[in-house]
Amino acid sequence: MTDIDVLSVFCAGDGRHGNTLGVVREGRDCPDQESRQILAAKLGYSETVFIDDPDRGVVDIYTPSLRLPFAGHPLVGAAWLLDLEAVNPPAGEVWVRQDGEFTWITARPEWAPERTVAQYASVAEVDALPTPPPGEGWLYAWAWQDEAAGRVRARAFPRRGDGIDEDEATGAAALLLTARLGRALNITQGRGSQILTAPAPDGEIEIGGRVRLLGTGVVV
Repeated sequence: MTDIDVLSVFCAGDGRHGNTLGVVREGRDCPDQESRQILAAKLGYSETVFIDDPDRGVVDIYTPSLRLPFAGHPLVGAAWLLDLEAVNPPAGEVWVRQDGEFTWITARPEWAPERTVAQYASVAEVDALPTPPPGEGWLYAWAWQDEAAGRVRARAFPRRGDGIDEDEATGAAALLLTARLGRALNITQGRGSQILTAPAPDGEIEIGGRVRLLGTGVVV
């Protein structure tokens, strides 16, 4: 049996929405990549994170179909849950800070998995996209809501064929978009999740959001 904490990451200001995250606090319950991949597929969340060292923040991240060296919403969620100054996915050390209701991580754009980041002419065009849009490969579709204020409307489509037709809130894609635009952003993604970003020194990007605990459970 494996104990699971279930979080919602990048919630809106009223606590709604956010991307669901499974957290296995005892990584030794699933000691190898095969068992972790099986559990992540069984849970069916966009990502599941396994905590291998809670004191040093060593974590391992899986979608239902593959292992990731870096992902935004699992790291924001794990950082909030563990209350550490840094978390350590395979990509490298990720610094953490808490600012009121927001948990922030700092990461490098090159750590984010490759994907197509496509700008659309209007919010209406982004909202009208089918789920998922035709085509292959990860698509992050975005448009300006208010360019002067840095407000963005976005939707994300993994198109991996693993049951995640649309990703509710995607920190790694927000990181790539921020690096491309070179400015702080306030992103509304999916049904209404909120992701905040800001350029940091040395080419790094900060990604911030709210996290709440949805519940705990046991998976056999």
